[in-house]
Amino acid sequence: MTTSQWERGSVTAEMAVGLPVIVIMLVAMLTLAAASSSQMCALDAARAGARQVAIGADDSVVHQTVSQVAGDGASIEIVHGGDWVTVTVRRPVGAGFLGGGPLKASGQATAWLEPQP
Repeated sequence: MTTSQWERGSVTAEMAVGLPVIVIMLVAMLTLAAASSSQMCALDAARAGARQVAIGADDSVVHQTVSQVAGDGASIEIVHGGDWVTVTVRRPVGAGFLGGGPLKASGQATAWLEPQP
């Protein structure tokens, strides 16, 4: 057999091994990007919620603000501690088929309660 006959099909074999690795790396990178985006969104929602609580807004307004910033599926926890309030927002990572998955992003913000007149 000649060298070209031995090499025949080697590109197909290399592609069969390399393509799944590339796909797995791409999925991992997209999941990391979705997780990072969800984390920033949850943190922004927690900050907005903490500001609302700090200025004396009603809980329904706080929940509405957090829902508007974090999107559907976000949960909020408000903890009062003296003159401070801590708001924690948790939301699923991704949207569509990733949205119901086990990955959750969370953000937490603390604010000083403004004196009410």
